[in-house]
Amino acid sequence: MAEARAPAGRPRRGAAPARNWRPYRLIPLALAAVALLAGLWTGMGRLGLLLPGGIPALAEFHGALMIAGFLGTLISLERAVALARWWAYLAPAISAIAAVLLIAGAAPAAAMLFLFAGLALTFASLVVAARQPALFTIALAVAAACCAVGTLMWIIGAPAAEVAGWWLTFLMLTVAAERLELSRLLSPPPLSQAAFVLAVMLILIGAARGEFGGDHARFTAVGLLTTTAWLLRHDIAMRTIRMAGQTRFSAACMLGGYFWLGAAGALLLLAPPGSMAFSYDAAVHAIAIGFIFSMIFGHAPIVLPAVVGLRVKYSAALYMPLLLLHLSLLLRIGADFFAWPAPRAISGPLTVLALAGYAGTLIVASRRN
Repeated sequence: MAEARAPAGRPRRGAAPARNWRPYRLIPLALAAVALLAGLWTGMGRLGLLLPGGIPALAEFHGALMIAGFLGTLISLERAVALARWWAYLAPAISAIAAVLLIAGAAPAAAMLFLFAGLALTFASLVVAARQPALFTIALAVAAACCAVGTLMWIIGAPAAEVAGWWLTFLMLTVAAERLELSRLLSPPPLSQAAFVLAVMLILIGAARGEFGGDHARFTAVGLLTTTAWLLRHDIAMRTIRMAGQTRFSAACMLGGYFWLGAAGALLLLAPPGSMAFSYDAAVHAIAIGFIFSMIFGHAPIVLPAVVGLRVKYSAALYMPLLLLHLSLLLRIGADFFAWPAPRAISGPLTVLALAGYAGTLIVASRRN
């Protein structure tokens, strides 16, 4: 979700030229988009909306489609582009195939392939860390390992909330590590790295304790709040928000995402999973929609040209779907808190409309330019 780049700063011997691989990158990207559409469709079904052509059998795999199928494929594809080695593309390729199998109804085979994809991503991330030893590269490797652990928990039949905890940790640590890398431009003090490590350890302890499926989520909550405080203190978005154009838009996306990450920590601290009807749903979607999709909105105009060569142009109209995304999430969390089923159901189509509006705005702006 950050800019795709070779961690070592220059091509390695045996690296495949980027232009040779670029056309093939569209295949896992397209299959990831299919997983996204299937995940959104099943998500609206889980909200109680009766949709034509719905796939009830897929409803329980909403999280797997969105996190492992869509986001896992995207992140591993970006990592492969940064490494520029043919074997690094195994992770996104396997993940994309697994997503197709899951949609086709072959859940056991899909789960095994998702595990192999997570292990491949972990290996690729360890290679990056070996090339460029730094806290952010180590954090990226730990994040990838969390993806594999979550999938393994799914295979052995762990509760869905515990699986989601590991998968969400994968996403949160990936984003935090990439923002840590960019924060080096501001030359943060040495204590900032210690605070970052503390936040990561708290989140990992929470995942290991299965706090998303328990009655208390103190470690996860404090970890999320600590991460939010660290990002607000050290992230370059606090400075780039003063600029203009695409730079300001990306910063606005980052800061909006940090708000929801902190909100998720507060929700887990004040209303942990199990304390009310939809507290788990509120915390999960504050992270997945508020934090992660805000990051995607902010970085897509940068990542798409680097990863697959798609030329996209910024437009100020992108603020409209961004605002709608946050409003839809606010409606959902409010409905979760007060157990209002009707507004909660309405929030789903609003979120889908925000995603579609974002994609459509990018397409229209790019064609006009």
